[in-house]
Amino acid sequence: MEFADALKAVLRDLRAQCAVRPDIRTDDACGIMLWAPDGSALGLTSPLGGTAAELLAHLADQVQDWAVEALWSEGVSAVWPQCPTHPDTHPLTAAVRTDTAVWVCPKGRTTVARIGELEAR
Repeated sequence: MEFADALKAVLRDLRAQCAVRPDIRTDDACGIMLWAPDGSALGLTSPLGGTAAELLAHLADQVQDWAVEALWSEGVSAVWPQCPTHPDTHPLTAAVRTDTAVWVCPKGRTTVARIGELEAR
């Protein structure tokens, strides 16, 4: 999986369940940047080596960090993505299971969805 395809999958999940949308810009020095409405930004990185699933989980972790900060800045629940079993308690965690990048409930350790396939809320 290419970086651009992995990013598309994670951004699909962000659009499905996050109230804040990033302004995505490419910067020659920093690469791809996610900008929040408050003016803060996060540069996305790609891990060296690894599998396609590891790349996807790595990007999901970074976008999750951006989303939590952006949601908090907007004064709304800073939990993304929402755990359907424990809403507003904790976010799901990106993980790799059997060579697939997934969102997992950190409390029950159950897989909720593949990264890129979260249901809209």
